[in-house]
Amino acid sequence: MWTILSTIAIVSLFVSFFRGPNAIWGGATGGLIVGIIAALMRGGFTFSIIWKGIAIGVLLGVIAEIMSMLARRISRS
Repeated sequence: MWTILSTIAIVSLFVSFFRGPNAIWGGATGGLIVGIIAALMRGGFTFSIIWKGIAIGVLLGVIAEIMSMLARRISRS
């Protein structure tokens, strides 16, 4: 499951790279911060916890971008 989510996150980051700052990159940054804190709180420091935090943050950013697009589309009609 994490492989699929990670793949979606990487593709989303690549696609959004050329669009400038957006919620996807904000989610990645927030996920990085939360992942580092979670990794430090655990007994052993593992980078997989950090990566999972980033992946979840990116996916939340994707959801925020989709909601923003839907809101713009609804407001036009």
